[in-house]
Amino acid sequence: MVVGQEDQARLSRRADAMSAHDRHDTSIIPVREIHRFDEIALAEWMRTHIAGFAGPLAVEQFKGGQSNPTYKLSTPTQTYVLRRKPPGQLLKGAHAVEREARVLTALGKHGFPVPNIRGLCTDDAVIGTWFYVMDMVEGRIFCDATFPDVRREQRPLYFDAMNAALAQLHTIDFTFIGLSDYGRAGNYFQRQIARWSKQYLEDEDAGRDPNMDRMIDWLPDHIPPGEETSIVHGDFRCDNMIFHPNEPRVIAVLDWELSTLGHPLADFAYHLMMYRMPPLVIAGLVGSDLEALNIPSESDYVAAYCRRTGRVDIPNLDFYLAFNMFRFAGIIHGIKGRAKRGTAASDNAKDLIDALPIFAKSAWDLASARA
Repeated sequence: MVVGQEDQARLSRRADAMSAHDRHDTSIIPVREIHRFDEIALAEWMRTHIAGFAGPLAVEQFKGGQSNPTYKLSTPTQTYVLRRKPPGQLLKGAHAVEREARVLTALGKHGFPVPNIRGLCTDDAVIGTWFYVMDMVEGRIFCDATFPDVRREQRPLYFDAMNAALAQLHTIDFTFIGLSDYGRAGNYFQRQIARWSKQYLEDEDAGRDPNMDRMIDWLPDHIPPGEETSIVHGDFRCDNMIFHPNEPRVIAVLDWELSTLGHPLADFAYHLMMYRMPPLVIAGLVGSDLEALNIPSESDYVAAYCRRTGRVDIPNLDFYLAFNMFRFAGIIHGIKGRAKRGTAASDNAKDLIDALPIFAKSAWDLASARA
């Protein structure tokens, strides 16, 4: 198996930019000192590999997207986005920009809303790390799941657009679009639970959490029956989507670092966590008056997804939610370990670490209620 086709090095891929308010901060800043590279060499590569490229080239950095540093590339006639591996020593299989480029290319050719990939470079000599270049998509990104800047009567349409995009992803024939080897089919939960449990237990710097310990014991014995496999995004949230500037329509889904072949209900339940969590490090809805905001209820949202994917209902929804809360707590636990070792670069690392016990407790509350 090719390293990276399973979620085995994913912890570091979100480690520097997990906050909903930071990850897709689209403000532009000068390129950070640690993320600078030879811009002349990049322009030469683009001139050779990207059709229609014509300089001069101006390079700036997006404030968000620190996990894989993300840059705005401007020319007199075109604007691009560059995503690269971060500099320095990396975990094996982590920050796999070539996987991002591959899934974006495959999905884009078959009508799923993603940015258009212009080129992938796997030569470290150009800018120091592998990278890819895609077209910049202009639109709206919402870091608040209440969509406060949307008119009340329009909010259900934005939620429906998210729902439709995820259902579309889960019903794509991954074999037909050339992604049959993008991950391993079957035993998704067993593999994921084992992977995140191992990473949690081995990261001694981050310490232990009693609810995480309980979940490690509980999860393997409560996996629901039935195998399904689809492309899963792994981090499907409102702040990972670009919406049309004026319409309730998803025009690009971003951040495919955690994507693989997996169980669609795991992916859907991760997205559904917005209904179960306050707006901490994810765009959560707990504490919001959904009726006053005209936001669909969780049950209505689940029913819409079921209609689109040919399901009657989701009998083991609480397991899928508990699993995702455990998984998310595992990601944060990894960030805590990196912070202890001085390698977590995010300005929001402390906020993330403070949220770890909240996610772990939420997972155990769901698990213990099922016992």
